Amino acid sequence: MSKSSSIIIKLEPSKPTKAYDTYWKFAYERQNVWYNRLYGAQRPFSDDPILQEYKFTNVYRASDRVSQYLIKHVIYNTVYGDNPNDTVFRILLFKLFNKIETWKLLEHRFGELSVKTFKINAFIKFLDSEMNKGRTLYSNAYMMASGCREFNVTRKHHAHLMLLEKMLKEKLPDKIANCIKMRDAYALLLDYPLIGRFLAYQYVTDLNYSELTNFKETEFTVPGPGARDGIKKCFRSLGGLSETDIIKMMTDRQEFEFERLGLRFKRLGNRKLQYIDMQNIFCEVDKYCRVAHPDLSGFSGRTRIKQRFKYNPDPIEYFFPPKWKIKLGAKK
Repeated sequence: MSKSSSIIIKLEPSKPTKAYDTYWKFAYERQNVWYNRLYGAQRPFSDDPILQEYKFTNVYRASDRVSQYLIKHVIYNTVYGDNPNDTVFRILLFKLFNKIETWKLLEHRFGELSVKTFKINAFIKFLDSEMNKGRTLYSNAYMMASGCREFNVTRKHHAHLMLLEKMLKEKLPDKIANCIKMRDAYALLLDYPLIGRFLAYQYVTDLNYSELTNFKETEFTVPGPGARDGIKKCFRSLGGLSETDIIKMMTDRQEFEFERLGLRFKRLGNRKLQYIDMQNIFCEVDKYCRVAHPDLSGFSGRTRIKQRFKYNPDPIEYFFPPKWKIKLGAKK
């Protein structure tokens, strides 16, 4: 039996919709957009009218602007890179707000952010004053529950900073550094209040960008709400498979599917799409299908794409975890 025949059999229990091919075509074209921008092409970066009009995140999660800032400026551009306490502290502090502007505010006020400079009352007072000026502290992605009731406070950033303090007191950084598998570190995060399954998976992925851990990225995955909507649109039946199984199957099939559709997908260096990327693509395809296939429905029932594409002229000097050994090649 040929390799391709074996792959085809793997798809049989599930029954795809017309959006199944859209998934692969979207991934291909959205990655082309990224390369076009990288190599200085002129707008529009795609002939696809949906991609021209609406905002979609990158195919590779680590290529997005916020992830790039996290990797380059929070994780690797610091004198505290070899210290587990500071590595975990910096990553989780950044991800609590997931907003570059908030990180810059804190750095401007407190200098190099580390466990040593983390004075929770001073942080709370400073962020209170910024909120009182009308500043937005949080991004609208991966938002954590407020925690006001759990920590008996009135503002969620109080609760989130108290949660971070609790993690440090309970030596979470050392525990994570001693984990062999991603699932073990995920379980440690999941054990804390306010952190659900999807958020714990996102956080452990961010931690794994650092040198603190070197978890296998195809160990397990946790589909979020958007990914579940995308899966529902791409498959009319899962054939007894779980949504996690679907993501794993798609990861295994990626080379076959791009070849089947005649698409020369451009990887990030020599890095294949990982579980975190595949589930992220499902989330974006859910949005894409609201325009491309409005007859298909997800769980949420959303029918509109809220965010329109706005060109950001600020260049990104891409930097990826050195352990990935990414080489992008010369300008084409």
